[in-house]
Amino acid sequence: MSNYKLLIEYDGTNFVGWQRQNNGKSIQQSLEEAILKLSNEKVTVLGAGRTDSGVHAKGQVAHFEISKDLAIDNIRDGINQCLRPLPIAILNVEKVADNFHARFSAKKRIYQYLIINRRPPLTFQRYFAWIIYKKLDIEKIKEAAQYFEGKHDFNAFRSINCQSSSSIKTIDQCSVTNAKESITVQVTAKSFLHSQVRIMTGTLVNVGEGKIKPSDIRQIIEMKDRDKAGVTAPSHGLYLKEIIY
Repeated sequence: MSNYKLLIEYDGTNFVGWQRQNNGKSIQQSLEEAILKLSNEKVTVLGAGRTDSGVHAKGQVAHFEISKDLAIDNIRDGINQCLRPLPIAILNVEKVADNFHARFSAKKRIYQYLIINRRPPLTFQRYFAWIIYKKLDIEKIKEAAQYFEGKHDFNAFRSINCQSSSSIKTIDQCSVTNAKESITVQVTAKSFLHSQVRIMTGTLVNVGEGKIKPSDIRQIIEMKDRDKAGVTAPSHGLYLKEIIY
């Protein structure tokens, strides 16, 4: 068997998420069907991150095994051909060691969340960013983001659907950058709780709106109460940016 690593980009707007489900088309299912067409082999494509419905990816990674030893370019171009017209693209293919696993071999995951802060509604970016009409205090948001860094119990920042046995996670970096009306929240960690980045982002927006102080982030973390944190930001502003191995 040959093990292949895929670097994938996709627009998650009309998908039920990464993972194969019964209620609609998923990224995983679309890739498996494309590879079946290409290789005539039924495979399981395993991803590094299980993005939710509506979440996008700039650098998702997955792997699959087939018995055939195919040329790298033929795999990339062949899968892309079979995926059309779906908004999924294979950016790169590598043949990797048998013990490589897209999820379990990953050391870091980097997510980005895009906010547009302006009065006019969104047009081109309406499915790719969260619009906030009220003027946000970007400096306070940047100050608040630093409180997320480090090892904490993030129980206040996970959804009720989270199945993780522990809510303790280590955030390596939580940074905020802005350019004109765009605000990007970037979070790096080995792993995340369900909806963690989206709830963190919703809480940072509350800071920018003046509803809570930057230093309140520390208290919210310590209280471990989901009701004390902010809203869950919409899925369409979230991007899986990169997986580090």
